[in-house]
Amino acid sequence: MDSPIRYDRIIRGGHVISASAAVRADVAIRGESVAALLPPGSPAEAGSVLDATGRLVLPGLIDSHVHFRMPGRTDQEDWAAGSRAAVAGGVTTVIDMPDTLPPLYTAQDARDKHRLVRYTSLVDYRFHAQVDPRRIEATAELTPREAASVKATLTGSAQATHVLRDPAALDRLFRVCAGGALPLLFHAEDDGVFTLLDGWLGVPRQYAGYERHRPRSAGIVAVYRLIELARRHGVPVHILHVSSREEVDLLCAGAAAGIPVTFEVTGHHLSFTSLDVSRLGARVRLSPALREPADQDRLWTAVIEGQAATLGSDHAPYRFADKSLAVPDAPPGLPGVQELLPAVFTGLRRRYTHLDAPGAARIVARLLAERPSELFGLAGRKGRIAPGMDADLVVFEPDRTWMLSPDDVHAKCGWSAYEGWTFTGGVQLTLRRGEVVYDRTDGVARFGGPAGRWLAPSPVAPDREILRT
Repeated sequence: MDSPIRYDRIIRGGHVISASAAVRADVAIRGESVAALLPPGSPAEAGSVLDATGRLVLPGLIDSHVHFRMPGRTDQEDWAAGSRAAVAGGVTTVIDMPDTLPPLYTAQDARDKHRLVRYTSLVDYRFHAQVDPRRIEATAELTPREAASVKATLTGSAQATHVLRDPAALDRLFRVCAGGALPLLFHAEDDGVFTLLDGWLGVPRQYAGYERHRPRSAGIVAVYRLIELARRHGVPVHILHVSSREEVDLLCAGAAAGIPVTFEVTGHHLSFTSLDVSRLGARVRLSPALREPADQDRLWTAVIEGQAATLGSDHAPYRFADKSLAVPDAPPGLPGVQELLPAVFTGLRRRYTHLDAPGAARIVARLLAERPSELFGLAGRKGRIAPGMDADLVVFEPDRTWMLSPDDVHAKCGWSAYEGWTFTGGVQLTLRRGEVVYDRTDGVARFGGPAGRWLAPSPVAPDREILRT
């Protein structure tokens, strides 16, 4: 009789989640990779066995929109704290935004950033690069090794040097990137709309009515312009943190017309509306601003119907002292990488009562694992649970009910807009490449070692057998 096959670790008894299915299987790990998906109770042996009975096993999540603030802004966040928050929320890979001090403009900037980050990160990582409005042609020098995309920001403070305000320069950017290997990523709000309104209304001085000063019209103008530029030049475009129903409809129409446009929805735009701004004030001062309940309903429809390509946290923490400044000076942003999974899963279960827990988890796997891996060059190793893929896994308790307190917050800022929220579903274990990096099995958060890696782009993985017999 043959001896049982031996693995380094097996996760037994859970429902393994993909974008298309939920299957009862045991996940066998060897080294840093998934070795096999075994029928439940298979007579395999392992050095470590983790019990996932009654739980869901999701692929490690990819948050393609975080601001971990290094270099230059470590009073607000750093990779040690940010990556702790990430793994506590089931995120094993992040793609960090480039608007740091200095911004990440060049391949050398990416290498310098990696030298700062390595040995501090619990998660694997890639970087987005920033368009330098003063050197747009230099964008062509970036390759997928250094950057997952090239980001252009169309609005910001008057002092921000990375904001691309000139329409002619925007058109030049598309011409430079035509035929290139990197997609363009956009914060799509037209700065001219805000400047015109500020000249008439003045800058916002109270949170009641804040949306009037930072309205949807700026996003609608910018999104339509970008759709037309994508159509004209054939450059793939991904729009960040879409906030209004009109933007969603324009982007869906563009995609239906064959134009290479995709978009992201954030957890906070799915969780809060403009009705919350007077109550929560600076905690939910955001860019783009929160919109009306009807806009939130449209965003949820985009999530359910597969129109949105990705979910992102837009994790952008600030110290409470900064958020407590007078309204014109308080910066927009909130922490969110830890809260993203429970907020979205809770929203799915409560809004769409026909969805069972595995059904809700499949939507999460699509938007926070499979699709971002495809869009940002990671599909050969991340985003799915299959033999040969990285053993990035989340053991998720779908029926756990819990309330977020300040003591639960792992971001450096120490606060969350979701404090006091009651969530359905929570992370029990997070594994990055086979190593347990977060464990709250006994109710106390414990973290693994900071061995996250700077990821090179990977080719698309071939189809693999799902179950080993």
